[in-house]
Amino acid sequence: MDATLTHWINGAAGLHPVLDMVMIGVSQIGVPFMVMAVVLQWWVKADRYHVRHAALSAGLAFLLGLAINQFILLFVHRIRPYDAGVTHLLIAPSADWSFPSDHATATMAIVAAFAMQALPRRTLALGVLACLVCWSRIFIGTHYLTDVLGGAITGIVGAVVVRLTYRENSRLNNLAIKIL
Repeated sequence: MDATLTHWINGAAGLHPVLDMVMIGVSQIGVPFMVMAVVLQWWVKADRYHVRHAALSAGLAFLLGLAINQFILLFVHRIRPYDAGVTHLLIAPSADWSFPSDHATATMAIVAAFAMQALPRRTLALGVLACLVCWSRIFIGTHYLTDVLGGAITGIVGAVVVRLTYRENSRLNNLAIKIL
């Protein structure tokens, strides 16, 4: 079923040059764009300290999620769908394993961190972009659907761990906000 859904999502790849360019662009600049959006939150005027805490939490969740992925890669070696003949690849092949998707981890860690800080408008805007990045990774042929879902889960786990351990108005948080 995973291969079937992945093949279905990737089915339009290579048929519409403009759509291909958009999806490749989203895949390549989506994560850096989201990181920049989080960085820019530092200078908002409204609810400044809470938003700064959310931005720091998002950064920590991002890093923790990617660290979790590296641990998973020690044990899970899944070949890319284009190597298995499931998808048509639109970009250069990747040298690492397919599961989990680092793009999905990074984007969903950011979204989950903002969601856990009760910032709904920011969460919605970031969530739309994160879903587009995740979809693009399947569309361009680099990941299976479950690779993206697995990456999303590790990003959310990273955000939950950060939420439980890194508290707003703690000494560490106040120090980090003052230093940065």
